[in-house]
Amino acid sequence: MNKYPFGSNNPKSFHAYPRGDFVIESGTIKRTRSRKSSIYPVRMVKSWANRLHYYYKLHPLFVFSISLAFGVTILIVLSLYEQHYKVLNNCMKLDDGFGSYYPFAKLKNLVMVAGHSVYTSSSCEKADKEDSWFLESYQKNPGQAATFLAHIKEGIESTALDDEALLLFSGGETLKDAGPRSEAQSYWTVADSKGWFGKEENVKWRALTEEHARDSFENLLFSVCRFRELSGTYPHNITVSFLNLLVFLTFTFPSSSSYLLSAYLARVKE
Repeated sequence: MNKYPFGSNNPKSFHAYPRGDFVIESGTIKRTRSRKSSIYPVRMVKSWANRLHYYYKLHPLFVFSISLAFGVTILIVLSLYEQHYKVLNNCMKLDDGFGSYYPFAKLKNLVMVAGHSVYTSSSCEKADKEDSWFLESYQKNPGQAATFLAHIKEGIESTALDDEALLLFSGGETLKDAGPRSEAQSYWTVADSKGWFGKEENVKWRALTEEHARDSFENLLFSVCRFRELSGTYPHNITVSFLNLLVFLTFTFPSSSSYLLSAYLARVKE
């Protein structure tokens, strides 16, 4: 009886299927992919270099022009990136040390006085006279100028009570016939002529203007932005001084005007 050796010791091993993974569903052999050699990238670079050298021999001027254009493009991109990085770096430095760049960084609250007219007189001695102001037809009433002065005085007194408040007179060049004069600058000039109603030392250094607002809403909005520009932060508290508070609340905050007016009246009664 012949004996046929089997197992791993058999010098003539038999392979029923080729090497690889056998897929039962399709009945095919899935051959394993050979790993690429680590020197493959080197060969690829050499191949590209040989092709470039070949094209350079055929068309030297054309290849040189393309290479030059590519190099110039790279230099331009790098220079733009460097410039952008420098600008970004400077902005970050500005943000990190913003306290030294804002003249009123220690002030936290805003007192805003909205302007309602432009002072046109060359002398500030007649600030309480109606003919010293450029008045609209609906403003030509006895005592209107005195109301402006009371309005200015109220803002100064509110600021004097708060050592952390910034006073802003708000109002742009809203009247064409009044010339290039703003309402805010008019109020500041009148306040200065009146000696800040006895509170010059306390208030004048922190009283400035916002000269772009055209209506009540912009008076408040632009004053908040101006406060941010001067202090580096938004105001914690805002005190608003208007001639007609009811009109201001109705048209500026229609959804909450009744609540704000009730709160104001309750505060006045106190």
